Parts: sequence; C-alpha cells; structure tokens
Amino acid sequence: MNPLYRNDAPGVLPASYYAASAELPALRSALVGDVRADLAVVGAGYTGLSTALHAAKLGLSVVVVEAHRVGFGASGRNGGQVGSGWNKDQHWLEACFGAADARRLWDLTVEAKALTRDLVAEHAPEAGYKPGVLHGEWTASGAREAEAYGAWLAEHYGYETEFLDRDAFQAVCKSKVYAGGLMDRDAGHLHPLRYVLGLARGAEAAGAQIFEMSEAVSVEDGLVRCVAGSVTADHVVIAGNGYLPDLNRQVSSHVMPINSFIAATEPLGARVAEVLTEDVAVADDKFVVNYFRLSEDGRLLFGGRENYGIGFPSDILGALRRRMERLFPQLAGVGIEHHWGGTLGITMTRLPMLRRLSPKVFAAGGFSGHGVALTGLAGKVMAEAVAGQAGRFDVMSTLPVHAFPGGKHARAPLLTLAMTWYSLRDRLGI
Repeated sequence: MNPLYRNDAPGVLPASYYAASAELPALRSALVGDVRADLAVVGAGYTGLSTALHAAKLGLSVVVVEAHRVGFGASGRNGGQVGSGWNKDQHWLEACFGAADARRLWDLTVEAKALTRDLVAEHAPEAGYKPGVLHGEWTASGAREAEAYGAWLAEHYGYETEFLDRDAFQAVCKSKVYAGGLMDRDAGHLHPLRYVLGLARGAEAAGAQIFEMSEAVSVEDGLVRCVAGSVTADHVVIAGNGYLPDLNRQVSSHVMPINSFIAATEPLGARVAEVLTEDVAVADDKFVVNYFRLSEDGRLLFGGRENYGIGFPSDILGALRRRMERLFPQLAGVGIEHHWGGTLGITMTRLPMLRRLSPKVFAAGGFSGHGVALTGLAGKVMAEAVAGQAGRFDVMSTLPVHAFPGGKHARAPLLTLAMTWYSLRDRLGI
C-alpha cells in the first residue's frame, strides 16, 4: 500500500471540514478480475475524472481505478481556489516561449476557469462557486509591482484586474499586514470535495466505470495491473499526482509530493466582517503561501504551513493558528473545529507536467497549487489526445518541467534545504 495512505482508515475519506459538510456516497466496488476498455485512468481526482468524463462524452469506454476513495487526495482537501494563470507569470512565459506561444498558454488558463465554472454548473452546483480572488502583497514594493503587472495584463492581454492600495485592500481583507494587491474577479473559489464528487457522478452518467479501493501496482503500454484485477486498454492516463506511487520513473523524477494544511474555525457569525467584507478568496505573495476564504456557514478556512516529505508535523494546528493569528490578531483564541493536511504534487518549475510517456500512456501531475482550474482542462485535452486530437495537449506538454536533482530519491532532502531558505526569507521579510 502506498505509504501516503498509512494513517487513513481504508475506504474512509480523511476527516476535514469538507468531509463533514458534503454528502458522501457509498463505497464503490473494487476492481476484481480483468476488464477491457478503450481508456484506463489511474486516479479519481480532478485530473482523472475530467479525463474520464470528457473521454466518455467522446464515445470511449473508460475505466477509472482509484487506490482509495474518489477525492481522497488533494482534490478533496485543497483550499478551493480557482486561480488565474500558471505558477509563472506571463513575463516569464513570454521570455521562455515568445509572445505568441505565451498568449496561447494564457488563453488555455482562461478556458480552464470557464470550464471549471461550467463543470460546477452541470455536475456539482452544490460546490457553490463564488467569483473573486484577492492577491495580497506584504511590501510596498510588491504592491507597486502588482499594480504594474495588472496594468500590463490589461494592455497586452485584455485581462482586467483591480488594483487595491493598502486602505482599499484592508477595507476588504481586515489584515494589517498587506500593503495592497490585485482583485481578480474572473478567478473564484468553491467547495473542493463537493466538486470532485460531482465530477465522479458526471463521469459515471456519461458511461465511465469507477472502481475504488483498487490501487494500481504497475502500468505498461495498454495494461494497468491492480491488487486484485487489471485493465487492458488501448490507452492509459496516469493521474495520481501527489499520491501516486512509483509507477513510472519519468513521473516520479519530475513530480514530488509536498504537504499543506488547513484549519477551519468555528462559525464566526457577525465576526465575519472582522476578517473579510466580501466573499472572496485570498492568497498572498509569501513563498510559503497563506491562503484563506470563508465557508458557506461563516468559518474562516485558513491554509498554509507547507512541509516536504511524506510525514505530517506533530503540531499542525499550533503552526496554523500562529500563522492565522499573525494575520488576524483579532481572532486570537477563536475556536478551531477542524484541521487537516493533504499532499499535492509540485515540479521544479512549478508548472504542470503533461507528458506522453509512450505511444499509449499519458500522464499529468505537478500542478503546484494551481490544480483546481488547470486539472479540469488537462483532463479534457488528454481525452482529446486519446481520441486522436493532440494539438492542445501538445501545447501544454511544452511547459518546461525538469527532473529534480538526484532523481526520485534525492529530490526531497535537496528541496527541503531550498525551501528552508525561502521560508527563512519569508520570516525575515527579504
């Protein structure tokens, strides 16, 4: 069994505010014996389920195998932010690819957000998509750079954001640490677990089969072997991301698991206005990012405190509370009713890895905190590629993603050293 599952009861979603506030379906059957399909998908998170849904709509027979439950991984535990762009800004992408290709990549991210909204509307309206993400800058120089970047996006990409100076920012987000930032109304936020459960229902309604408690133990061209069965298929998509076992060296050397953590306060009632005066999500410019938003019942969902490696720290809640109360000292001592951690996948460049590993095997992972929107589109373009229309997949597969130094085994200690340095810079304000 993948060691990332070792602290979780078999067949039970991990405890979180999301699990407590979602209608959880009955456990699906495990794969037993051998089945045949046009497409086999490994992983029932956003990427795998979007692939399955769109491939089934194209008329392909699809089998999805999931080692645990639908939404068990990052798709059911994340901060719920449907963000804009990639984890590199458009200046960087233009320098890397030129203006024309950078514009194509930008347009894909705009489509990814629109697709997410459409998928929510069709399959998971209970996920409660809300528009608005506010990007906070801790320094005056950072705020000036954000203002300039917003103006540049409007001029060169026709994309409108709103710059908020310190006073305007703090009128929306009642933390005194921020010097300003950009409001992005085309981005948004949602209930992530309800969304992934809706994608699963949609994929099954389109004809896909989903098997839970069916861990893949090997993937070859046209064959996925699980613990108690196998899928023979014309194509395979590997979509396990941060929870993926070492099924393929190309994936494991390029995508690394890291952990992030979230706390949910008690319902704040009238005190909501002491935190946010609009129902928007917030993320800031710290390397170890703080991200937060309100739940539908008025809790603050506060996330951050990354760590690298499989194990969780012994004091998740204490570290989260300290970070939260630094931003919102007015919440000192507030009750916290849920806290949890989860594992996501990152790459060296923080850009997602989409690869054709062999003529019949595709993979996607390493969305590096931008997965709520980008995974849906990644699944759609992989379904198109499986069906013979690989143009958009080929564009996304050009994103530069390098192997971690030292490969699979040395990536974690080397990255931990680098992350310790960046975390120190955050604390020192440099």
